[in-house]
Amino acid sequence: RRGSIINISSVVGIMGNGGQSNYAASKAGLIGFSKSLARELSSRNVRVNVVAPGFIQTAMTDVLPETLKENLSTQIPLSRIGGAEEVAYAVAFLASEKASYITGQVLAVDGGMAM
Repeated sequence: RRGSIINISSVVGIMGNGGQSNYAASKAGLIGFSKSLARELSSRNVRVNVVAPGFIQTAMTDVLPETLKENLSTQIPLSRIGGAEEVAYAVAFLASEKASYITGQVLAVDGGMAM
């Protein structure tokens, strides 16, 4: 047996965010759940990891004013909003055999926002 579970959380679950306590709690809870599950399933050779996206360009962010997006970009060390494909690449890596010795980890795909 072997397998890989990748849960999608958020950097807000790592660093918190004003006005989003319920969202932050749910995303932090998912991180704790995933780490516990990684310990429980390791004996079955099942890896469990979390991808925590930062500010990512999606249909939801498309409706935000450009000035707000520019302001948010200044808070990201790489100075840009990420793409959904960048999150997908991280998930694909964690699901692959190249990540066969990685479990119980949180991979922030956030341009450095949560560091």
